[in-house]
Amino acid sequence: MKSKSRLVYMNGNFVPESQAKVSIYDSSLMFGDMIFEMTRSFNKKHFMLREHIDRLFVGLKILRIDINMTKEEIYKTCLETAKRNEHLFEKDDEHRLMIDISRGVLGPYEGIKDIHRGPNVIIADFPLKWTVRGMGKLFETGINAVITSQRVIPSHLMDPKVKNRSRLFYLMANIEASQFKGNNNWALMLDDDGYIAEGSGNNFLIIKDDKVISPEGRNMLRGISRSYVMNNLCKKLKLKVIEKNIEAYDVYNADEAFMTGTPFCILPVTSLNSVSIGDGKVGKIFTKIINEWSKNIKINIKDQIMKWDKKK
Repeated sequence: MKSKSRLVYMNGNFVPESQAKVSIYDSSLMFGDMIFEMTRSFNKKHFMLREHIDRLFVGLKILRIDINMTKEEIYKTCLETAKRNEHLFEKDDEHRLMIDISRGVLGPYEGIKDIHRGPNVIIADFPLKWTVRGMGKLFETGINAVITSQRVIPSHLMDPKVKNRSRLFYLMANIEASQFKGNNNWALMLDDDGYIAEGSGNNFLIIKDDKVISPEGRNMLRGISRSYVMNNLCKKLKLKVIEKNIEAYDVYNADEAFMTGTPFCILPVTSLNSVSIGDGKVGKIFTKIINEWSKNIKINIKDQIMKWDKKK
């Protein structure tokens, strides 16, 4: 019998979404001690799921969390989770898989009766449109990137290439950006040396003289979407890709800019601190990149998100 509510994989079992819970004594609540990945589908086909799982396991290795599951087992469990929830998705929905893995209950609390011991492995699945709803207009207006006083955590303190849930600095950057005058303001953070690092959950790139330029991958999460743009799409379009330190000056002097992220794929950035980048409009190189991406996955990325916005 098919479930009437979405099911979540949790430590070997599938449970209703409302019952997927961790202990108040879990290390994730005490320390933000959790590795995670969030993926998406195109036409219900999971995009670069194995690449996300590869990154997940690098994080588990670095944080020394042993889940006693292989990459292939996680991959198959992700597919099974989506399969069990498919009947609850609308025809035009896409899957948004969320993989959360915590170290588990801290030692002093392991003696509590009926408490789960060991790491928590949780895989949830919900409609992607929850995450991207309202972003459709940004494909036409672009984002205003706001450099915040909140900076990224430098890699010598906590490596941002390990995708973890200790993300309070992202939240504070978002709050600061939301107080900036005007609309469509997204946070853009600097590193300790004053170079552009990343957005709060997305990567930032600029275009100058038909070259795509990314900040060096030191003090940032090296996004799967960023990698796909740089190593796949730009290669196909014969666009030169450069990784180097970028200052705010370089952004003001750029021809175009954009952000990448799993849920929305790629969005144009048309201004920095309300100062136009290039002519302040969506650029031709950005358009080439998103069109190539849409062609590769056989779906119009922009139209899909704009359609969801109209259904609100």
